[in-house]
Amino acid sequence: MALAFDEYGRPFIILKEQEQKTRLRGIEAQKANISAGKAVARILRTSLGPKGMDKMLQSPDGDVTITNDGATILEQMDVDNQIAKLMVELSRSQDYEIGDGTTGVVVMAGALLEQAERLLERGIHPIRIAEGYEMASRIAVEHLEHIAQKFDFGPTNIEPLVQTCMTTLSSKIVNRCKRPLAEISVKAVLSVADLERKDVNLDLIKVEGKVGGKLEDTELVYGITVDKDMSHPQMPKKIEDAKIAILTCPFEPPKPKTKHKVDIDTVEKFQTLRQQEQKYFDDMVQKCKDVGATLVICQWGFDDEANHLLMHRNLPAVRWVGGVELELIAIATGGRIVPRFQELTPEKLGRAGLVRERSFGTTKDKMLYIEHCANSRAVTIFIRGGNKMMIEETKRSIHDALCVARNLIRNNSIVYGGGSAEISCSIAVEAAADKYPGIEQYAIRAFADALDSVSIALAENSGLQPIETLSAVKSQQIKVNYQ
Repeated sequence: MALAFDEYGRPFIILKEQEQKTRLRGIEAQKANISAGKAVARILRTSLGPKGMDKMLQSPDGDVTITNDGATILEQMDVDNQIAKLMVELSRSQDYEIGDGTTGVVVMAGALLEQAERLLERGIHPIRIAEGYEMASRIAVEHLEHIAQKFDFGPTNIEPLVQTCMTTLSSKIVNRCKRPLAEISVKAVLSVADLERKDVNLDLIKVEGKVGGKLEDTELVYGITVDKDMSHPQMPKKIEDAKIAILTCPFEPPKPKTKHKVDIDTVEKFQTLRQQEQKYFDDMVQKCKDVGATLVICQWGFDDEANHLLMHRNLPAVRWVGGVELELIAIATGGRIVPRFQELTPEKLGRAGLVRERSFGTTKDKMLYIEHCANSRAVTIFIRGGNKMMIEETKRSIHDALCVARNLIRNNSIVYGGGSAEISCSIAVEAAADKYPGIEQYAIRAFADALDSVSIALAENSGLQPIETLSAVKSQQIKVNYQ
């Protein structure tokens, strides 16, 4: 190692040992990768299950997130190692496909890697380990289908769905009011579900939150809520049987887009210009009135004069509504988004039974509720909570519950939780290992041991003796199965 100076006098170090550094190869590289995967799994292990602890994460901007949702924890973590990044992807794909169980899959993957490390040390080739794991997973899936129970539910009998969603929420921060939240989630999913095709479009369920009130005030709105209010305080706060014009064009006279200067040197010229603008705007309002609109929702704003004229012409309006919300309103009300006033026709109007403005608490925050829509298959879950962090965590919890309800509509099989299904699969895989004469049986047994790790983590997080608890539950299962 030598110290040198550049032309500006700044010191830098020359490392002469650079040539002696080598890449990790073979078993060393595998072990390094496995230890990275185990490290990620170890972090998430303590947040598994209803007694698991929440993680507090701080972003580079200083924002604090408290959550025990595996996908969120890994999203927020700053991960450099490529294998750890794969674990993040694993949890993200679980969140995308299933919606719940994001912590469990990472803990399970970590346990499989841990068992694989022991097999590698015994000199078993990675390909043989992978083949053994493949066989074991097939045995486990078959066994799961064997022990799964199906249940019946319908639009009138939602209790089985609610019970299952409650198990999802019991491991979250919102577990003190899991019953009402589970009911809200199930009703929301059933109102947008197509039970004939067993399909649910979760995009039709909007989850909104507003700070203030308490968690118990969370409600399900059969319609859309928009975080806006009427553009003029004197406009009516409640419109029944509303016909809604949804516009993406600015609701104001056009600005002269010229680089020329317009000189107005007399009052008459100003009056003429003003009357011209007013006439143009009156024509716009009249056009909306002629097609029968009783409410205008506009993506753009309009100035105070336009606002005043709208109020005088008895045409309530809402301005600055975002594009995503406009689309949802259009789906819910059965209306069409109109890009130009010339294209406005009575058929393009959306219909809603009730549009009302609600104000909340002492902050006087206002929101617009669009209810009893023509297409009632768009609903909103409106969350209340003491602070922003609580609302964000409740949104994540509700998302998990919605996904569970959706999965149950697609396939109404359930297995019991608390690690019992994993232990049952572990016993089945262990028993099946004897039937395989090759070296794969070691990997199959290792897979069975890895399945036990979920139950051990749950016992540890509950403050129980992990090995004693696992042995007791396992012996009970074997006794019941074989008698």
